Amino acid sequence: MTERPLLFLDVDGPLIPFRARRDERRSGDEETGNPLLGRLEPADGRRLLELGCRLVWATTWMAEANDVVAPRLGLPALPVVEWPDEDDVPMRGMHWKTAFLTRWADGRPFVWLDDEIGEADRRWVAGRHPGPALLHRVDPAAGLTEADFAAVRRWEPRSR
Repeated sequence: MTERPLLFLDVDGPLIPFRARRDERRSGDEETGNPLLGRLEPADGRRLLELGCRLVWATTWMAEANDVVAPRLGLPALPVVEWPDEDDVPMRGMHWKTAFLTRWADGRPFVWLDDEIGEADRRWVAGRHPGPALLHRVDPAAGLTEADFAAVRRWEPRSR
């Protein structure tokens, strides 16, 4: 397979964990007034780029992720999933992003890193997405860890 897999990336939980990763003395952002930006781990940007995937913001931060988050991680501006204004109610237990990200991928292989992925999402994608997909839940208390990066590195996007 020559096409690089997409990697859909959420911000709150995976990149900005719900608890501090270490010493919380690192400042947030006086410009935006968001003290939680101090929880970003600058090394995550390099680690994400090393995965060899095409990174895509899949977050309610939308384009603001390029302005506020990407520079702190050393990431270039990334494509942004623009969420529809639809009021579609997802299947019970399924995340509201699942169907839209699957359509956005349009059959291409993809990884989705989010803190709200569950079994219903995995079953739905497995039954409707023709290409390989890895839906990986990140612990929102810890944020991305080496174990999360290792899971993506172990995944091989082969055709089913």
